[in-house]
This record gives sequence, structure tokens and C-alpha cells, in this order.
Amino acid sequence: MRTSRLTITAVAVAAISVLATSCTGQSESAASDDPNAKTSINFWHGWSAPAEVKAVQDNVDRFEKAHPNIKVHVVGNINDDKLNQSLRAGGSKGPDVVSSFTTANVGKFCSSGAFADLKPFIEKSQLNLEKTFPKVLLDYTQFEGKRCALPLLADAYGLYYNKDAFEKAGIAKPPQTMSELASVAKRLTIDKGDSYQQLGFMPTFHGYETVADHYMSSWDHKYFDKNGTSNVAKDPAFAKMFTYQKKLVDDLGGYQKLEKYRGTFGDEWGSKHPFHTGQVAMQLDGEWRLGMAVDAKVPFEIGVAPMPVADDEADSYGKGFLSGTIMGIAPASKKQNAAWELVKFMTSDTKAVVDFANGIRNVPSTFAALNSPDLKFDPRFKTFLDIAQHPGSNTPDGAINGSTYQQTIQDFGYQYEKGSVKDLTAGLEKTAEQIDTDIAKAK
Repeated sequence: MRTSRLTITAVAVAAISVLATSCTGQSESAASDDPNAKTSINFWHGWSAPAEVKAVQDNVDRFEKAHPNIKVHVVGNINDDKLNQSLRAGGSKGPDVVSSFTTANVGKFCSSGAFADLKPFIEKSQLNLEKTFPKVLLDYTQFEGKRCALPLLADAYGLYYNKDAFEKAGIAKPPQTMSELASVAKRLTIDKGDSYQQLGFMPTFHGYETVADHYMSSWDHKYFDKNGTSNVAKDPAFAKMFTYQKKLVDDLGGYQKLEKYRGTFGDEWGSKHPFHTGQVAMQLDGEWRLGMAVDAKVPFEIGVAPMPVADDEADSYGKGFLSGTIMGIAPASKKQNAAWELVKFMTSDTKAVVDFANGIRNVPSTFAALNSPDLKFDPRFKTFLDIAQHPGSNTPDGAINGSTYQQTIQDFGYQYEKGSVKDLTAGLEKTAEQIDTDIAKAK
């Protein structure tokens, strides 16, 4: 579980924009330190909850036991803004090993030189990436052929549902197509005046995790064409998604009514999450929600399934949205070989990945760990393990300006769902133009 799972943050975009002008080229310096010498390195990460911090430290302790010559100083609760400042400053007190939750910024990390190029280290270690990591995870840790990060645990998104509410409504199984999702959401919705006693599904783009890129994972789509220009106005999947989402908003009571109801929800990361309290009967969310719901002692039986898919793509059911934590090396580090030893251990050592996944309650990021008998999980968690390995699972394409294009699409979604934009085709064309303009400026 993260303090925040939102892949699109203005802070992260602004921070990395500054970073791009200050770190370019630094990653080309050759690493000359002796990884077998007695040394110490600094590892900065973003986890902050006590149980998560303990799991990170436990993993570091295992590394130090296996590499007694390397002492790791750990600093937690580091967001991308703080990370940016430290990478710019460099120095002995800065990080040698870094991690981030923002996979959407890998394009900027790699293209700007904010993270060191890992190719020399991977080749020297003879680490076979294709045999170690699922393809989607490899895709979101590189940009245009440059690998500046490796995956450190993954996040897989699926559909949570209230089995008691399903049984009461006479619904036998979770929906598998988007039309079924809409039908079930309507059957589970119980109005209460200008509000709801129970909402089947919160469809708005301001809803917890119901953001545009998570919705898009249910359709076969491409954000960019072969020339690198925006595809959102040309690929019919985007129009289909926005049309579907807007109709679902209207069918479940309309934007104003839904947004008023959303104002009654508890914090996304607290025990009063609307799925926990029964305010919503179905929830699009990541694997961490299962543990959080169990910890909240919800008074109903929890069901977990893959997110439904587009009706004309029913044979792809089982796929889902993937993201995760990334791990890399600071380009200004004078101890990059020692830093690589920690990166390699935490990302590719099967026992290390399994133990860390057990501690954090995230999805393992290697094939061996995903299938390890030592993995401890609620039987329902297997849904996410399967999603992580499904060939149709996906994540947004990388871009030189990070998550800016995703924010542009999301901003359009906010306007379209509430009716401020009437012409979908024209709106998508304008959105595509803005995405292309922003990328051209970044180049």
C-alpha cells in the first residue's frame, strides 16, 4: 500500500521538469568503485507506514547479511519532489539507490539522465531480464530502449465486490464485460432521495481509482502511433471509453448527484473507505485494498475479480492495469557498483522479492516470485497474481514529459463527464493537439 497511488501528480511533473535540465548526461560516467570493498550507500524510498518501513528495513537487513561489506543507510517517506532535490544536489549525503512510485515518469527519468543507465550493470551481471520479469513491468521501467530502472514489486488492479450485496440483489457472479458492469451497477444502486443508500459503482473520474488510464485498461488501445504522435483522437477505443463512462455517470444518477454523494466518502486510505462502509458495492482498486478491507473488519464477504473488459474483447477477460515501484541508481553516486548490488538483490533475488511482497502485501515482480511456494497470501489475492502475468495486462506508454499527457486526458475527462464539453470528437482532437504540443516543447 502507498500513501498515494495516483499516477498523475502536478508535483511530480513539476519536480521532474526541473530535474531534466540538471541531470542530463550525468548517468554516462563510468562506475569505478569496488563493490567488494567495505563501504556504505544511501537508499531513499517512499514508504511511510510503520509496517511498510519495517518490511523495507527487513529486506535491507537480509541484503547486508548477504553482503557484509556494504552498509545501507535507509531514508523513507521520500516523494518525487524530495528525490528531485537530492539528485540535483548530489554529494555524499545524497542517495545512491533511489525508488519511486511514479512509473508514469520513467520516460522523463530515462531521457533526462535523472536515473543512471543500468545497461552496463545488467550486462556485467548477465541478468536475463526477459526470463526474470513480466513484459509489462519491463516496458514501464525503460524508455525508447534506455533502461534506467528495474521493477520492485508491482500493483495489479481488479474489481472488488460486496458478495452480500450481490446475493441480496440476486446476482450470481461478478461482471466480465463493461455492459455487464453497467447492468450490475444499476441493479445494485439503491436511491435515497437526492442521494443513495447504496451505489453500485462510483463511475466519476474523481472517484477513487476510477481515472482515465485505469478505465482504458479494459479496452485494447494505443496512446501513441508509430510516429510518436497522440492517438487519442484516432484510436476508437478512447471514444468508446469516454462514451461508456459518460453514459454510466448519467445512468447512475448524473454527475451532480454522484459528486454530492462522493462528498460523503471517507478517506481513500482510511478504514471509512466507501467500499469498506458499504456505500459502494463494487470498487476498481489495486491489490492493497484486500488487506486494507480485511484490516477494517468489513461486515460482509469480499469478492475479488479481474476488471470487466470491452464487450467485443470478451476473450481478453483476466487482464488488468499494472503499475508498481521502480528502483534505480543516482547518476551522481560515486558508489554505483555497490548500489547496483542492492538494486539487483531487491529486484531479482527470488527470496528477497517474495519476503518483501509478503511484508508489503504487493504483487511480486518476478516470474519466480509470482510462482513461489513461499508466497503468503489470502486465496483471493491470486486474482492479482494472475492479472500480473496476463499477456493482455497493460500500463500507459512512457513519454519524454512523463505523465503530462495522462493529466491532459484526465482533464478532458473531467470536462466531458460533467457536460462542459459536448462534442466528443472535437474534444479528443483538441486533447491530442495539446499532448503533441507539450511533447514537442519537452523535446
